[in-house]
Amino acid sequence: MRTNLLVVILYLCFLQFSYSQESDGVVAFALPIRNSLTFNRQLINPTFSFVREQHKFISFSNKREWVQFNDAPTSYFASYSGRFTENIGAGVTAFQQDYGVLTTFGGVLNFAYNVRLNRDSNLTFGLNTAAYSSGVNQSKVVTNFDDPSLQNVPSNLMLTVNPGINYGNTFIDLGVSVNNLVLYNVETSSQVKEDNLQGIQVHAMYTGYMASRGFFDEAKFSGLIRSEFREDTTILAGLAMVTIPSGIWAQVGYNSLYGASGGIGLNITKTIALEYNYERAIGELSNFGPSHELTLAYRFENKERYYYSGDDEVAGLISTTKKRRPKSRNRSTSRVANTNTKPAEVTTVTDVDTQKIEADKAAKLKQQNEQEEAAKLAQLQKEQEAKEQAETQAKLKAEQEAKAKEIAAKRAELEAQQKAKAAAERQARLQQEQEAKALAEAEQRAKAVAAEKAEQERIAQAAEKEALLKAQQKATADSLAQIAKAEQLKAEQDLMANPKNELGKTMNSLVKTVEESNEVQADLLAQFNEVINVKDQDLKDLKEENDLSEKGITVAPRPFKSITAENNALNALKTDLDNIIASRSDDIKSLEELYEDMTESDTLTNGLVLLQYKNTIKRLTSEQASAIETRTQLESRLESINVATEFERRRRIKRAAYKNEDDRYAQDRAALNYILN
Repeated sequence: MRTNLLVVILYLCFLQFSYSQESDGVVAFALPIRNSLTFNRQLINPTFSFVREQHKFISFSNKREWVQFNDAPTSYFASYSGRFTENIGAGVTAFQQDYGVLTTFGGVLNFAYNVRLNRDSNLTFGLNTAAYSSGVNQSKVVTNFDDPSLQNVPSNLMLTVNPGINYGNTFIDLGVSVNNLVLYNVETSSQVKEDNLQGIQVHAMYTGYMASRGFFDEAKFSGLIRSEFREDTTILAGLAMVTIPSGIWAQVGYNSLYGASGGIGLNITKTIALEYNYERAIGELSNFGPSHELTLAYRFENKERYYYSGDDEVAGLISTTKKRRPKSRNRSTSRVANTNTKPAEVTTVTDVDTQKIEADKAAKLKQQNEQEEAAKLAQLQKEQEAKEQAETQAKLKAEQEAKAKEIAAKRAELEAQQKAKAAAERQARLQQEQEAKALAEAEQRAKAVAAEKAEQERIAQAAEKEALLKAQQKATADSLAQIAKAEQLKAEQDLMANPKNELGKTMNSLVKTVEESNEVQADLLAQFNEVINVKDQDLKDLKEENDLSEKGITVAPRPFKSITAENNALNALKTDLDNIIASRSDDIKSLEELYEDMTESDTLTNGLVLLQYKNTIKRLTSEQASAIETRTQLESRLESINVATEFERRRRIKRAAYKNEDDRYAQDRAALNYILN
């Protein structure tokens, strides 16, 4: 158990370094939504609030990662998202993430817009904009004394932008998105440059239906494969889901970083749904245990049927639709309508006249039918002859029209050829005239260019001669001026190096003394800094020894060192340093007084010499101020090291007061009994 706890502590430290910018408390935007294809899909890719979506949802989710440990990462989500119009999907999400003592709270705005390319092709653009605050939750910090590493972590308000795009047809969707394209810190008014979680994510998704019988008839299958490319790692992931028309769905997935996952969901009613996902870390994170994610959602019934959507009928385990009771029907035998059937009267006709009349009627009817048939045949023959005559005339007319068209086409072709020939001849003549004109103009331009070039060369040669003459004159004048200036500078330097009055000699002597004392002072400061570094290293060794000892790790004793001798040497060094600083400061002050006396009394000294003295005094004063500031900083550092060293020594003394944990417990119980009694 101790080994597993140590692994968790190390991994949480790794998370803090991965998600934070050193010690400034800046946390990159990363939400643990990766195991569901039903809810909060817009957090995977910003276009998924529209892509293959038919409804709008309100969902509440809770994800607990590595639940076998206390203070494990926990996330809460409240979201309202879905498809709002024929071309628009949107969503808003509020979230809170707790990683030990680190808490992140914020919201995400999502918008997706679709462009329909044709009946089965769609191009969708999406954008996620997040604003969140990150920092240390002081109510979760439990320590015996204040920890400066936690107190110095500030709270930050961050803004980030995640764009995405998706192309989809009947069954396939392909897309890409950029995670943390821009990460902006509002507190510092600057963009975060180093973001380890910035990356490009690509995905491919398939959506289809099963044609089978029984339980899986018309079940929908969805498969998503995605890959995220970061600066230092690549994450591969896959997710597959089967949705049964009765209102149940199941999904399995794998992530190369977080491991395998599985989940199940069901529609309690047509509007209320529940989903659970289980995630198990593998590989290097297998000791962290499982993660659980639970989502409760409310689905708004949509009366419209959008294109490029799931378009699935939603069913629930509990039906809320009121069914009408069927009316009872009388299943007795059908009543038979009473019909009065009259018996047929059979009449026997034996009269001969009646038979003759019937025979005449039959002969007359036959003759009439034959006449009608002959008339029909004559009419058909007449119509056939008229049709053949019309076809012959139409054929003759068509041949005449075709011949006329052919003659007209030949005449038009001949006229077109003649016109084309005339146009070609005219174009050739115009081209020859233009070429001759262009040649003449080119010759004229060439002559003009040659004349202009000759004139420019003449002007350039004259200007070059004049410039050369002026340059020679200027070089002569500059040479004479430099010689005069060098002679004047040499005279002034000789005057400063060999002053003729006592004030000048005294100032030169003091300047030389101050310059020499500067080397001694710098050497003492270097020794002082080296001694402080030694004490700092002793403090680090002592702290490491105490920390290891508290963990039960025995360390070898360090070599004996006389603290009294070390402190005496340090005090002597500080005294020498204070003396040399005071002496050098007095010399610089004397230089300033001599400079003022020289300025007031000496009217013959060159002004350049006085200026050089002034600059020298200014430089020495600046060097002395820097040395004093260095000494102050070293003393402040030494004071901090002494305080920390005293604290670590008390830790060691307190630890040495008992042999082991049982001894310490016994001593504490005895002290408590003594206080109570």
